[in-house]
Amino acid sequence: QVQLVESGGGLVQAGGSLRLSCATSGSIFNYNAMGWYRQAPGKVRELVARISAAGRTTYLDSVEGRFTISRDNAKNTVYLQMNRLALEDTAVYSCAAWSSVVYWGRGTQVTVSS
Repeated sequence: QVQLVESGGGLVQAGGSLRLSCATSGSIFNYNAMGWYRQAPGKVRELVARISAAGRTTYLDSVEGRFTISRDNAKNTVYLQMNRLALEDTAVYSCAAWSSVVYWGRGTQVTVSS
């Protein structure tokens, strides 16, 4: 059974930083890509960042230059480094892994305060 376990969420002041982690239960090489989605209350879920097995990355326009996605293949873990956090970054962040289907983590809350 595939498990994606997120950690690293929390409360941070605007302008601060957080790092999210997503650990997979099996080998990270089982997936074509991994990434992070977020969903704020009353808003649609959006793809924040994605990293392919080859290491190619894509970002949501509003986080480009502030967020960095990376992967540690030895630890079967994907990270999302979030810098210069803004109020509008407040959301539940969920890890996703793509193979023949998409697997999801349970999500971690990120709250940015003024």
